[in-house]
Amino acid sequence: MQIIPAIDIIDGKCVRLTEGNYSQKKIYNEHPLEVAKQFEDAGLQRLHLVDLDGAKAGKIINWKVLETIAAKTKLIIDFGGGIKTTKDVEIVFENGAALATVGSIAVKNETEFVKWLLQFGAHKFLLGADVKDEKIAVGGWLETTDINIYNFIESYVQKGVQQIFCTDISKDGKLQGPSIELYKNVIKKFSEIFFIASGGVSSIKDLEELKLIGCKAAIVGKAIYENKISIKELQTINMQ
Repeated sequence: MQIIPAIDIIDGKCVRLTEGNYSQKKIYNEHPLEVAKQFEDAGLQRLHLVDLDGAKAGKIINWKVLETIAAKTKLIIDFGGGIKTTKDVEIVFENGAALATVGSIAVKNETEFVKWLLQFGAHKFLLGADVKDEKIAVGGWLETTDINIYNFIESYVQKGVQQIFCTDISKDGKLQGPSIELYKNVIKKFSEIFFIASGGVSSIKDLEELKLIGCKAAIVGKAIYENKISIKELQTINMQ
Protein backbone atom coordinates (compact mmCIF):
# COMPACT_ATOMS: atom_id res chain seq x y z
CA MET A 1 0.00 0.00 0.00
CA GLN A 2 1.27 3.41 -0.97
CA ILE A 3 1.44 6.21 1.59
CA ILE A 4 0.44 9.66 0.29
CA PRO A 5 1.23 12.45 2.77
CA ALA A 6 -1.01 15.51 2.65
CA ILE A 7 -0.14 19.18 2.73
CA ASP A 8 -3.07 21.57 3.10
CA ILE A 9 -2.38 25.21 2.23
CA ILE A 10 -3.89 28.42 3.59
CA ASP A 11 -2.07 31.72 2.95
CA GLY A 12 0.86 29.76 1.53
CA LYS A 13 1.35 27.89 4.83
CA CYS A 14 1.00 24.25 5.80
CA VAL A 15 -2.15 23.87 7.96
CA ARG A 16 -4.75 21.30 9.02
CA LEU A 17 -8.47 21.76 9.59
CA THR A 18 -10.80 19.65 11.72
CA GLU A 19 -13.92 18.38 9.90
CA GLY A 20 -13.16 20.85 7.12
CA ASN A 21 -13.93 23.77 9.43
CA TYR A 22 -11.91 26.84 8.43
CA SER A 23 -12.27 28.32 11.90
CA GLN A 24 -10.53 25.22 13.33
CA LYS A 25 -7.23 25.90 11.61
CA LYS A 26 -3.80 25.00 12.93
CA ILE A 27 -0.58 26.16 11.24
CA TYR A 28 2.17 23.52 11.24
CA ASN A 29 4.82 25.06 9.02
CA GLU A 30 5.25 28.41 7.29
CA HIS A 31 7.19 26.71 4.48
CA PRO A 32 5.41 23.81 2.72
CA LEU A 33 8.52 23.04 0.65
CA GLU A 34 10.39 22.08 3.83
CA VAL A 35 7.63 19.62 4.68
CA ALA A 36 7.56 18.19 1.14
CA LYS A 37 11.33 17.68 1.20
CA GLN A 38 11.06 15.76 4.48
CA PHE A 39 8.59 13.40 2.82
CA GLU A 40 10.81 12.98 -0.23
CA ASP A 41 13.90 12.36 1.92
CA ALA A 42 11.99 9.59 3.70
CA GLY A 43 11.46 7.83 0.38
CA LEU A 44 7.80 8.72 -0.06
CA GLN A 45 6.94 9.27 -3.71
CA ARG A 46 3.58 11.01 -3.79
CA LEU A 47 2.08 14.16 -2.32
CA HIS A 48 -1.54 15.22 -1.87
CA LEU A 49 -1.49 19.02 -2.06
CA VAL A 50 -4.68 20.90 -1.25
CA ASP A 51 -5.33 24.60 -1.82
CA LEU A 52 -7.86 25.29 0.96
CA ASP A 53 -8.04 28.98 0.04
CA GLY A 54 -8.89 27.88 -3.49
CA ALA A 55 -11.53 25.41 -2.33
CA LYS A 56 -13.26 28.19 -0.42
CA ALA A 57 -12.90 30.86 -3.13
CA GLY A 58 -13.81 28.60 -6.05
CA LYS A 59 -10.60 29.38 -7.92
CA ILE A 60 -6.96 28.30 -7.61
CA ILE A 61 -5.02 30.60 -5.31
CA ASN A 62 -1.92 28.80 -4.02
CA TRP A 63 -0.52 27.59 -7.34
CA LYS A 64 2.88 29.09 -6.48
CA VAL A 65 3.27 26.50 -3.70
CA LEU A 66 2.64 23.75 -6.27
CA GLU A 67 5.15 25.28 -8.68
CA THR A 68 7.85 25.46 -5.98
CA ILE A 69 7.38 21.92 -4.67
CA ALA A 70 7.18 20.45 -8.18
CA ALA A 71 10.36 22.28 -9.23
CA LYS A 72 12.38 21.35 -6.15
CA THR A 73 11.29 17.75 -5.47
CA LYS A 74 10.59 14.67 -7.58
CA LEU A 75 7.32 13.96 -5.78
CA ILE A 76 4.33 12.87 -7.86
CA ILE A 77 1.88 15.60 -6.87
CA ASP A 78 -1.88 15.64 -7.05
CA PHE A 79 -3.21 19.15 -6.59
CA GLY A 80 -6.76 20.22 -5.79
CA GLY A 81 -8.87 23.01 -4.36
CA GLY A 82 -10.76 25.51 -6.48
CA ILE A 83 -10.45 23.78 -9.86
CA LYS A 84 -13.51 25.08 -11.68
CA THR A 85 -12.48 25.89 -15.27
CA THR A 86 -10.40 24.41 -18.08
CA LYS A 87 -7.91 27.20 -17.44
CA ASP A 88 -7.59 26.02 -13.81
CA VAL A 89 -6.80 22.49 -15.01
CA GLU A 90 -4.15 23.91 -17.34
CA ILE A 91 -2.61 25.92 -14.46
CA VAL A 92 -2.40 22.74 -12.36
CA PHE A 93 -0.57 20.79 -15.06
CA GLU A 94 1.61 23.72 -16.20
CA ASN A 95 2.88 24.13 -12.63
CA GLY A 96 3.98 20.54 -12.23
CA ALA A 97 1.10 18.45 -10.88
CA ALA A 98 0.85 14.90 -12.22
CA LEU A 99 -2.83 14.73 -11.32
CA ALA A 100 -5.60 17.29 -10.90
CA THR A 101 -7.75 16.52 -7.85
CA VAL A 102 -11.41 17.30 -8.34
CA GLY A 103 -14.48 16.91 -6.17
CA SER A 104 -17.17 19.58 -6.24
CA ILE A 105 -17.06 20.12 -10.02
CA ALA A 106 -17.72 16.42 -10.63
CA VAL A 107 -20.88 16.78 -8.55
CA LYS A 108 -22.11 20.20 -9.64
CA ASN A 109 -21.04 20.33 -13.29
CA GLU A 110 -20.70 16.84 -14.69
CA THR A 111 -20.71 18.14 -18.27
CA GLU A 112 -17.62 20.27 -17.66
CA PHE A 113 -15.74 17.52 -15.84
CA VAL A 114 -16.47 14.95 -18.55
CA LYS A 115 -15.14 17.47 -21.08
CA TRP A 116 -11.85 17.59 -19.13
CA LEU A 117 -11.67 13.80 -18.98
CA LEU A 118 -11.84 13.73 -22.77
CA GLN A 119 -9.49 16.69 -23.27
CA PHE A 120 -6.70 15.80 -20.81
CA GLY A 121 -7.28 12.06 -20.30
CA ALA A 122 -9.15 10.39 -17.44
CA HIS A 123 -5.85 9.04 -16.05
CA LYS A 124 -4.81 12.65 -15.26
CA PHE A 125 -7.52 13.11 -12.63
CA LEU A 126 -7.85 12.05 -9.01
CA LEU A 127 -11.52 12.07 -8.04
CA GLY A 128 -12.24 13.01 -4.45
CA ALA A 129 -15.46 11.82 -2.90
CA ASP A 130 -16.14 13.58 0.38
CA VAL A 131 -18.81 11.70 2.27
CA LYS A 132 -21.13 12.17 5.21
CA ASP A 133 -23.55 9.31 5.98
CA GLU A 134 -22.83 7.79 2.54
CA LYS A 135 -23.89 11.03 0.83
CA ILE A 136 -21.53 13.29 -1.14
CA ALA A 137 -20.47 16.65 0.37
CA VAL A 138 -19.05 19.53 -1.68
CA GLY A 139 -17.60 23.03 -1.48
CA GLY A 140 -14.84 22.38 1.05
CA TRP A 141 -17.42 20.25 2.94
CA LEU A 142 -19.67 23.24 3.47
CA GLU A 143 -22.62 21.60 1.67
CA THR A 144 -24.09 18.07 1.77
CA THR A 145 -26.00 16.62 -1.22
CA ASP A 146 -28.44 13.74 -1.70
CA ILE A 147 -26.05 11.90 -4.03
CA ASN A 148 -25.21 8.36 -2.96
CA ILE A 149 -21.45 7.64 -2.80
CA TYR A 150 -21.71 4.33 -4.71
CA ASN A 151 -23.76 5.81 -7.56
CA PHE A 152 -21.31 8.69 -7.78
CA ILE A 153 -18.27 6.41 -8.07
CA GLU A 154 -20.02 4.10 -10.52
CA SER A 155 -20.84 6.95 -12.92
CA TYR A 156 -17.21 8.09 -13.14
CA VAL A 157 -15.61 4.65 -13.22
CA GLN A 158 -17.70 4.11 -16.38
CA LYS A 159 -16.14 7.30 -17.80
CA GLY A 160 -12.60 6.05 -17.27
CA VAL A 161 -11.59 7.55 -13.90
CA GLN A 162 -9.04 5.20 -12.34
CA GLN A 163 -7.97 6.84 -9.07
CA ILE A 164 -10.52 7.74 -6.41
CA PHE A 165 -10.11 8.79 -2.79
CA CYS A 166 -12.86 8.90 -0.26
CA THR A 167 -12.94 11.08 2.86
CA ASP A 168 -15.50 10.56 5.59
CA ILE A 169 -15.72 14.16 6.79
CA SER A 170 -17.12 13.12 10.16
CA LYS A 171 -13.72 11.49 10.74
CA ASP A 172 -11.35 13.94 9.08
CA GLY A 173 -8.82 15.68 11.28
CA LYS A 174 -10.11 13.95 14.42
CA LEU A 175 -7.54 11.13 14.58
CA GLN A 176 -10.32 8.69 15.50
CA GLY A 177 -9.57 6.05 12.89
CA PRO A 178 -10.69 5.69 9.26
CA SER A 179 -14.10 4.55 7.96
CA ILE A 180 -13.19 0.90 7.51
CA GLU A 181 -16.73 -0.32 6.75
CA LEU A 182 -17.34 2.35 4.13
CA TYR A 183 -14.02 1.55 2.43
CA LYS A 184 -14.70 -2.19 2.53
CA ASN A 185 -17.99 -1.59 0.72
CA VAL A 186 -16.40 0.65 -1.91
CA ILE A 187 -13.54 -1.81 -2.58
CA LYS A 188 -15.98 -4.72 -2.80
CA LYS A 189 -18.12 -2.90 -5.37
CA PHE A 190 -15.23 -1.35 -7.35
CA SER A 191 -12.30 -3.76 -7.08
CA GLU A 192 -10.79 -2.50 -10.35
CA ILE A 193 -10.05 1.07 -9.21
CA PHE A 194 -6.98 2.48 -7.47
CA PHE A 195 -8.79 3.26 -4.23
CA ILE A 196 -7.22 5.66 -1.75
CA ALA A 197 -8.37 5.95 1.88
CA SER A 198 -8.46 9.43 3.38
CA GLY A 199 -9.41 10.88 6.76
CA GLY A 200 -9.13 9.69 10.33
CA VAL A 201 -5.80 7.83 10.13
CA SER A 202 -4.25 8.07 13.60
CA SER A 203 -1.77 5.22 13.87
CA ILE A 204 0.30 2.62 12.04
CA LYS A 205 -2.38 0.12 13.11
CA ASP A 206 -4.97 2.09 11.08
CA LEU A 207 -2.70 1.91 8.04
CA GLU A 208 -2.16 -1.81 8.46
CA GLU A 209 -5.93 -2.31 8.64
CA LEU A 210 -6.47 -0.25 5.48
CA LYS A 211 -3.85 -2.33 3.70
CA LEU A 212 -5.56 -5.51 4.90
CA ILE A 213 -8.95 -4.56 3.45
CA GLY A 214 -7.41 -3.81 0.05
CA CYS A 215 -6.82 -0.05 -0.10
CA LYS A 216 -4.19 0.68 -2.75
CA ALA A 217 -3.04 3.83 -0.92
CA ALA A 218 -3.81 6.02 2.07
CA ILE A 219 -3.61 9.79 2.47
CA VAL A 220 -2.10 10.72 5.83
CA GLY A 221 -2.16 14.26 7.18
CA LYS A 222 -2.82 15.31 10.73
CA ALA A 223 -1.36 12.11 12.24
CA ILE A 224 2.04 13.12 10.86
CA TYR A 225 1.84 16.72 12.05
CA GLU A 226 0.63 15.72 15.51
CA ASN A 227 3.46 13.14 15.77
CA LYS A 228 1.06 10.19 16.02
CA ILE A 229 2.95 8.55 13.16
CA SER A 230 6.60 9.27 12.42
CA ILE A 231 7.85 9.74 8.88
CA LYS A 232 10.20 6.82 9.51
CA GLU A 233 7.21 4.56 10.27
CA LEU A 234 5.48 5.72 7.08
CA GLN A 235 8.58 4.82 5.15
CA THR A 236 8.43 1.28 6.53
CA ILE A 237 4.77 0.80 5.55
CA ASN A 238 5.40 2.33 2.12
CA MET A 239 8.22 -0.10 1.39
CA GLN A 240 6.36 -3.28 2.36
